[in-house]
Amino acid sequence: MKRYSSALVFLLVYVGISAQQDTISIAAKITENSNLISVNQEIIYYNNTILPLKKIKLLNWISAYKNRNTPLLSRTIQDRKNEMYFAKPQELGDTTELQIKIGSSDWAYISGDDENIFFPLSQELKPGERVKIALKYNLHVPDEKFTGYGIGDEKFSLKYFFIVPDYFEDENQKPKYYLNIEENQSPGNYWNIKFELPESYFAKSNLVQLQPNSFEGKLNKDPEFIISKEKTDQIITQVDGEKIEIGFGYFLTKTEKQNLEFYLPLQLHFIKNKTGKLPSKIFISEKFKKDEDFTGIDDLKFWKFHYKLFKDTEQTDLNYFSILSKAIIQRTVVFDKSLDHWLMNGLKTYLEIQYIDRYYKNRKLLGDLPNELKFFGMQPLKLMRISKLELSERYGLAYQYIVAQNLDQKISEPFDKLSNFNAATISHFETGSLFSFIAEKMGQENFDDFLKNYLTQYSGKPVDQKVFLDELSLASGYSSDFLERFIQQKNRVNFNLKRFTKTGDNFQVKVAKNTRQTIPFKIETEEKSGKKETYWFDTEDSKETVTYNIPQSNAEKIIINDGYIFPEKNFRDNYLYTEGFFSNRKRIKLKVFKDIPNPEYNEIYVNPRLSFNVYDKILFGLNFKNASLFERKFQYSLTPFFSSGTGQLAGSGSVAYSFQPADSFYRSLDFGISASHFHYDYDLTYQKIAGFIGINFAKDPRSDVRRNIGFTYNYLEKDLNPNNTNQTEYGKYNLWNLGYGYSDRSLIHEKSYNANFQWMEDFQKISSEFSYRWEFAKDKKISMRFFGGYFISNHTKNNLFDYGISRVSNYAFSYGLLGQSATSGLFAQQLIIAEGGFKSYLGTTANKWITSVNVDSHVWRWFNVYADAGVYKNKNHGAEFIWDSGVKVKVIPDFLEVYFPVQSSLGFEPGFKDYGQRIRFTLVLNFNAITSYFRRGWF
Repeated sequence: MKRYSSALVFLLVYVGISAQQDTISIAAKITENSNLISVNQEIIYYNNTILPLKKIKLLNWISAYKNRNTPLLSRTIQDRKNEMYFAKPQELGDTTELQIKIGSSDWAYISGDDENIFFPLSQELKPGERVKIALKYNLHVPDEKFTGYGIGDEKFSLKYFFIVPDYFEDENQKPKYYLNIEENQSPGNYWNIKFELPESYFAKSNLVQLQPNSFEGKLNKDPEFIISKEKTDQIITQVDGEKIEIGFGYFLTKTEKQNLEFYLPLQLHFIKNKTGKLPSKIFISEKFKKDEDFTGIDDLKFWKFHYKLFKDTEQTDLNYFSILSKAIIQRTVVFDKSLDHWLMNGLKTYLEIQYIDRYYKNRKLLGDLPNELKFFGMQPLKLMRISKLELSERYGLAYQYIVAQNLDQKISEPFDKLSNFNAATISHFETGSLFSFIAEKMGQENFDDFLKNYLTQYSGKPVDQKVFLDELSLASGYSSDFLERFIQQKNRVNFNLKRFTKTGDNFQVKVAKNTRQTIPFKIETEEKSGKKETYWFDTEDSKETVTYNIPQSNAEKIIINDGYIFPEKNFRDNYLYTEGFFSNRKRIKLKVFKDIPNPEYNEIYVNPRLSFNVYDKILFGLNFKNASLFERKFQYSLTPFFSSGTGQLAGSGSVAYSFQPADSFYRSLDFGISASHFHYDYDLTYQKIAGFIGINFAKDPRSDVRRNIGFTYNYLEKDLNPNNTNQTEYGKYNLWNLGYGYSDRSLIHEKSYNANFQWMEDFQKISSEFSYRWEFAKDKKISMRFFGGYFISNHTKNNLFDYGISRVSNYAFSYGLLGQSATSGLFAQQLIIAEGGFKSYLGTTANKWITSVNVDSHVWRWFNVYADAGVYKNKNHGAEFIWDSGVKVKVIPDFLEVYFPVQSSLGFEPGFKDYGQRIRFTLVLNFNAITSYFRRGWF
């Protein structure tokens, strides 16, 4: 309803694009060696509303660059880009000396600080009437590194910077394009722009060039200009006798230009056959190229290694087909980027899918990498399913990946609300797959005819989503009827191929779907030779299991929606075998490497594992699990090890399940059990059995804020040293834990908080921790951590459960310590930043309460300085103040760091004879932590 309400408001306020359009005339003077542009401008402003106007509204988008307090800055921070946040004042942009003259009135100075400029009229402007607005102002153009628009190396990239008329809205409402999402500011306006440039500078635009540095015309999107010292490249080609000019806002390499001269006519001809029409001029800026090229085919580079996935010619072909598709779709009808993104991006992706099916049908997802990547003469990728996947399957796989984590968003979500990954996965891939699916069902030629007719009929007009969907429904024989509801919700559609029976010459196939939506589906039968037969079926408004008859032939398999052609939540129930022991069930397959899951099999991953601790020494093991590169709701893992240090078996295992409702106050409800058995000291083992339940709350997809609540129960049993006659040791104990966690991994101000209540038979304690990390200069951070812990009651027999000050007591065996019981040597120097968090060995614990603060600040390159201070109290003793300080070396930031104590409560530590043993190190060997680090800003 929100989508239709927005469209209704738009129609009520606007008479429409077909009404008189505003005319914008600009004379702009660019000063050499400066970011200053002097502008004289005239706007013929029409009242295209149905109401008289008492004031006009102009849009001054360059004010988004004026300081740190704009939505544009917030958006770039969300995208984990800090260039604008740390920009110098002269790198930012604004409007100065802004004067305005309306009609015959006098010139008046107004502020250019706001993006929305509202100016009162001396008399009402009635519907259909016009008024002339004259403007004078100076633009201080920002650096292009912030958004891709602005001043670069002897080049200006100009888009959205000139003041333009805007449709009327609430004065406090921020425009969507202020958020850097490439929204249309002024579609359909007529432009007349002349540049006065320094000698040897040249201008290029997506507008028609009438003479050097002079441009004129009407566009469905916003004009764009490249001002550079040298003329950028241009290719002129012909398609069906029509001259097409492709201008580039950058310089092509010689090889790239040669490849494009070959590929462009083929690409344009293909697009024209699908859309029916081509613009006579296409302009591709460097930013547009970067935003719209074909992802996932670039060369793989890391350290000294360089692997080529696709040939240079293939990269050029696929990249520029993707770029051209978007550029041409944008030029056909007028899209509202925030609301119509899925239609624009879906049609672009549909063209991509069709192009791949035509010219890259047998090309693999990883290209030539499986052949190129070798270790000791072996090609490990060839053993993995990912090397066998088709390039065209990338679209369905990306959707499956995000759905498996319950981080997907509905298709119709406003574009500015989509996470970066969903902007590609949902807006492009899911929607493009749906169009391709419908096209296959209704017939490719029929879909293309519909698309041509639609784009021709509504050329130059604003998109009406309902009209598009209604007309597609008619053209498809109502097979696409489900789309209108489908795009409005997060989808968990699933087709379940339950079983089949043989009756005469037919298979009677039972299929269930988990929705009442009338979604069609495709059944295929496949013979051992690979020959396939395809059958399409429409469905009813019911969730009942339905029997469908198909010919038997010599089919070995029956498949629903093969190749991820429809965005289902689960493909594991879409395959059945028809013969042998596995008839009506799945085969089991053992795999070595973690891989893209093959829904055709029940896969068990068997991985060799190598681990180490001081007491077991090197641990050799095998891990058996069902977890692939995609998360699964039900997961199990079993890892038996052989301990080379003891000659005994050790290991761990776990079983877990995750509930992931599409729309709920929580993202996942997880519960499970685990068990482990290892040595914690020489010839001494421990056994741990744990149960847990946790809730991860739903999050804003564009936010780094995460919240969770968890409850765990641990039963621990460990061997006691038979030579120790001390009766205060714990051989068995139970631990209960209730905790809350909050984290905000924002780029500049990173915060986290957790609170914990833990108890067992002999104690109850509460603790709280707050961490804050501030990037005070580019790539320079200061971190602060506050910890407080208090024993509600403490009747323990020893100090095992005390709060650690310099060392944590790993009584729950939850920390990754290499030497659990080590008191000397290298492994005793491993540091876990928890509880007190002190880096110096202060030789005590706290059994009553403790408060501490840890500060860590960047100094130079990989060197930091740190300081810790705190107060603690033990029973029957007074409170004591302690502190330390030193230098930290970030070998691998956040993962391997070394601490060198300098001064502390103990004195000047480098003067101690045992100083080498006082050096500490942190080591994080958690792959999930590493992947989470690189995912920030995308999920």
